[in-house]
Amino acid sequence: MTTGLSVNRVVNVAVNLQPLAVPRRSFGVLCIAGDTPVIDGVERIRAYTSIDAVGDDFGSTDPEYLTAQLYFSQSPRPRVLAIGRYISTATVAILRGGSAETDLDAWTAIADGAMDIEVEGVETSLTGLDFSGATTMPGVAAIISAALAGAGSEGAACAWDGSRFVITTVATGATVFMGYATAPASGTDISAMTGLTSALAYAPVPGFDAETPAECAAALADVSGEWYGLMFAAALTVDQHVAVAAFIEATGKSRVYGVTDTDPRCLSATYTADIGSRLKALDYDRSFVLYCAGNAYAVASFFGRAFSVNFSANRSTITLKFKQLPGVVAETLTETQATALAAKRVNVFVYYDNDTAIIQEGTMASGAFFDEVHGLDWLQNAVQTECWNLLYQSKTKIPQTESGISQIKARISSVFAEAVANGLVAPGTWNADGFGQLEQGDYLPTGYYIYSTPLVDQAQSEREERKAPPIQCAVKLAGAVHFVDVQIDVNR
Repeated sequence: MTTGLSVNRVVNVAVNLQPLAVPRRSFGVLCIAGDTPVIDGVERIRAYTSIDAVGDDFGSTDPEYLTAQLYFSQSPRPRVLAIGRYISTATVAILRGGSAETDLDAWTAIADGAMDIEVEGVETSLTGLDFSGATTMPGVAAIISAALAGAGSEGAACAWDGSRFVITTVATGATVFMGYATAPASGTDISAMTGLTSALAYAPVPGFDAETPAECAAALADVSGEWYGLMFAAALTVDQHVAVAAFIEATGKSRVYGVTDTDPRCLSATYTADIGSRLKALDYDRSFVLYCAGNAYAVASFFGRAFSVNFSANRSTITLKFKQLPGVVAETLTETQATALAAKRVNVFVYYDNDTAIIQEGTMASGAFFDEVHGLDWLQNAVQTECWNLLYQSKTKIPQTESGISQIKARISSVFAEAVANGLVAPGTWNADGFGQLEQGDYLPTGYYIYSTPLVDQAQSEREERKAPPIQCAVKLAGAVHFVDVQIDVNR
């Protein structure tokens, strides 16, 4: 049936939807690496938003739970936590079943159950399984487990975890794997009843070789770019901590590493084998140490306070000095011990004689302050993201003209204005070498200065490559007051 000519012949309207801006990276996510066998090597990392959610997966005495408890106990409370798997020892291969038959009457009616299943690359036939005497689902699993004893090179085991059947190998390592259950040649087929078939079960998890903490850090970084801070909820040697710190320092994506030192020998200025002394000697900007004699996970609370900062809010940046560590007992130190820790750039939550306790000094191993490293990482990412979104969301192009470069500089300026608002940047005197119209000793009334090389001075080869001319920025940090000297002159 003819309906007439299309209106598009006369009036053609096209709707172009602008792509969504790329979000800025979060700088408030801690990754706790632990070796409790809850998260497997394939999944590797999970995100949590509350201690209750952590408690659903981990027991109340697991190191990961105890660490998360300190993290979420901070005020204000951080929003997100990641827990990653540290494979400290070689692991078994696992096959987790899906929906299984849970009616015991259906099981006890079977006296010749059978199924085939691949264990370590070998097809194994389970036959003659008599479930007539089973009284519980764990009892059903025990009968299957007994039949698996000879499977593969070292056997396998079946267990009921309360909702599904789970088969694990005895052998461990990266060469070990499990296959799905399939129907047998004879006997009563139980493969579907167990939920272990390819149509019902979860993807098999292979075994993994043991890894070093540094290899774990690299694997977690490869799996997820969301986390910013890292700590281990497991006992590491000083050498292992140094190796992890070296990775964090060298990795392309900005991150920080925190260590709790419980060894009281670090309180002595003459002892130099502690982690604080080692990291200080390496002058690492992205690792820090917190001394705490009674809690091996105390650094989680330090992270929790730091990661509660919202850089988009007004006057939201903080210094870690003077802050509290809920759930951590403060140290009582002598002046000599406190001086030794400060010299090693080791932080501590310590009592003062006015009945208060504070974190001091809030520094990295290099002596840089944590809040400045944290804030500048945010600043770098914010500038990078805003410049990317300008290019990415433009309906046409950003021209290679002074007008186009001004658009880029305007985006950078907007981020610097945020940095002034949140307290990271402030007006002040520029005391470094100058560039553009900025000279050493000049006052920055806004707290920042942005300069781009004039396009007329740009090399033709760079223009042909469509590069913007170099853009240089001067930023004056607001800093923070950590010490006060007051002189009072009294006259009678």
